[in-house]
Amino acid sequence: MSKRAVVLLSGGMDSAVTLFYARQKGYKTYCLIFDYGQRHKKELEFAKKLARLARSDHRVLKIKLPWKNSALLDKKISVPEYRKASGIPVTYVPARNTIFLSFALSFAEAIGARVIFIGANARDFSGYPDCRPLYFKKFNELLKKATKARGIKIQTPLLYKTKKDIAKLGGKLKVPFELTWSCYKGGRKPCGKCDACFLRAKGFG
Repeated sequence: MSKRAVVLLSGGMDSAVTLFYARQKGYKTYCLIFDYGQRHKKELEFAKKLARLARSDHRVLKIKLPWKNSALLDKKISVPEYRKASGIPVTYVPARNTIFLSFALSFAEAIGARVIFIGANARDFSGYPDCRPLYFKKFNELLKKATKARGIKIQTPLLYKTKKDIAKLGGKLKVPFELTWSCYKGGRKPCGKCDACFLRAKGFG
């Protein structure tokens, strides 16, 4: 495993499958786990367990987004139940992937990694603008000019897959889905009603 890769690991099913996918492809993985004040902080412990199980180096970065403006950051804003509707839901965290990928880029350049893996999905997803194919295409164009190192790329192996496809791939990779957490509410048990719970259920339904 001479190839190095940074993996953005949240503790959810998509990022878990992405981590195991990167390992299967022969990468020595370095996971970045973000504690950004999310109400579902419970996912952090799941992420750390996954990283340890995958024998991956992992770091938890604690950052603050004091302007909030998201149901995931402000408990005064209710996490809505899933409903098929147009528009961007209140669970969207402003520019979250851009922030995370910027940290990942710095980390990748520092350790000599040439790949950043993110478990973004644009099929069964909530409509967040920073999960769309064009976003990652443009970000990869930026990477060609943004660093001293050359050749760092973002890979999105799940981008066009359905949740069923992702669950099936995870099964082949022997991903321990029981060690993943998706619910936005972060209670003792998954609520079963938020976007994350609904979309996860599609994968195993």
